[in-house]
Amino acid sequence: MLKQIQSLSNNNQAIQISKRIFTFGALTLPFSAAAFAKKMSSRSQRELSFYHTHTGNKLSIIYHDGESHLTPALHKINQFLGDFRTGEIHDIDTHLLDALYLLQQKTGVEKHFEVISGYRSPKTNVSLRSKSNGVAKRSLHMQGKAIDIRLNGVNTKILRDTAIAMKVGGVGYYHRSDFIHLDTGRVRYW
Repeated sequence: MLKQIQSLSNNNQAIQISKRIFTFGALTLPFSAAAFAKKMSSRSQRELSFYHTHTGNKLSIIYHDGESHLTPALHKINQFLGDFRTGEIHDIDTHLLDALYLLQQKTGVEKHFEVISGYRSPKTNVSLRSKSNGVAKRSLHMQGKAIDIRLNGVNTKILRDTAIAMKVGGVGYYHRSDFIHLDTGRVRYW
């Protein structure tokens, strides 16, 4: 299969397997978060770096060893992305982590993500909804399936466009606050 892909890549042809598209150099391949996770699992370890804009905390961690997600690393990520207002912690969707990793790969910038919001407890979500129209009643933040971020060194418009092209879930763009929302729900953008 790899030889076929390399051959097609050299000929600038595309392989169609599904409705989603993944661009790898000159080669265009179908893409899904699950397919990416499977493909990346045999390639290399995955590392993410975060800076939390509200707490000032930093975390740089290898969360996947090339074969599987690393449970101790996932626990640290869950704590780091927990609700800083209430102290509640929730499991973060590993597909979301893989989408962040892919976003870094697609932009070519492997600096830290600036985290505005990770997991939100229901209590925090209600409080934020009372102050803003931009907070969903059934926010995927409450399920550990959404994150609001910037990527240090990447313009947020480019980050948004890259995330939209990945088609791994929802992408929201908040120009005035200069961040994007990324989630693993259905594909949509605003």
